[in-house]
Amino acid sequence: MNPILKFILLALPYIFMVAGVTIYTRVKPELGGIPFFYWYQLVWIFIAAALTSTVYFIENNEKKRRVVH
Repeated sequence: MNPILKFILLALPYIFMVAGVTIYTRVKPELGGIPFFYWYQLVWIFIAAALTSTVYFIENNEKKRRVVH
């Protein structure tokens, strides 16, 4: 996989959580009574974990292929 694509996958959560403050500095809409500000950040925590683990497994598979060949 392209290293630039891996970097983008790892940087996406930070871009949307830090640089995207203007996106989530509001209360509405609510999700189950939880203001947008909180659930937006919580959703990005899970997305970041998924993206990080995806890049990790791709790197791990690429490393195993290099060792075998």
